[in-house]
Amino acid sequence: MVTEFILIGISEDPRVKPLFFSLLLITYLISFLGNGLIVILIIADPHLHTPMYFFLCILSSVDFMISNNTLPETLVNCLFYRPTISFYRCLVQMYVGVLLYATECLLLGIMAYDRFAAICQPLHYFQLMSWRFCISLVTASLGVSSLTALTNVLLRPTDFCGRHIINHFACELQYFLKLACSDTRASELFMHVSSIFVIFLPFCFIVVTYVRISLAVLRMSTTKGRKKAFSTCSSHLTVVSVFYGTIIIMYMMPHPKSSSNQDKIVSLIYGFLTPMLNPVIYSLRNRDVKGAFWRVFGRKRSD
Repeated sequence: MVTEFILIGISEDPRVKPLFFSLLLITYLISFLGNGLIVILIIADPHLHTPMYFFLCILSSVDFMISNNTLPETLVNCLFYRPTISFYRCLVQMYVGVLLYATECLLLGIMAYDRFAAICQPLHYFQLMSWRFCISLVTASLGVSSLTALTNVLLRPTDFCGRHIINHFACELQYFLKLACSDTRASELFMHVSSIFVIFLPFCFIVVTYVRISLAVLRMSTTKGRKKAFSTCSSHLTVVSVFYGTIIIMYMMPHPKSSSNQDKIVSLIYGFLTPMLNPVIYSLRNRDVKGAFWRVFGRKRSD
């Protein structure tokens, strides 16, 4: 009976572990402080109480939890040779990750629709994106993600024949299923089917939505209007490109039975880099967020 797993980590070479530790620490600090700051600003500043920033607040909250699900433990594991993780801690880390990644996939699709409504239907925006509708969209995405994670839990393999070495830096569903010696066909089938609904269909929806947004922007009569519209969408497109590009490679492309270092790099990008990019992109490129920062913290300093 397997009671714990050995994690190979990002690399077994002790010479590069300090480098990985330093880079991951910087990534974690930016992600932790940046996403936390965005959530605080959006809650504290009434000027940001709009549907767009409501979704951004939820996205930053999800990214905050993604970073804290695996990154602190990965940092500690950089200091040890072949660290271990208990069986049940591995399950929690893995299925919480499934829940959070599925939520982010659906949420990015919702944010694309929000931008479509703002640019293509500006006169009816607040009727289309009412608070009741926005909360319903977020609730539905959380419900679908929770159902996906729960089904994966119920279909998890039970027999590993003593295999307990994971060639990865964290517990992920792909690598967990590769260790099992019991029948995993139901688990793998559900993983691929759910990936279509949670990853591929939202991605297609985002592509179609931004094609329609681009056509609408090109029909705008003023250069200033086109520039403002493209600026509004460019940050969202950056996040979408990085996140979906890597997660599609991981969960929808065929993989060999054994894990590779390329898979670890892909996991690093969507698991660690994307949560770090969101606060950098949305804060440095967004005047509203920067203005909220000075209003909230400038006011406290004057008080």
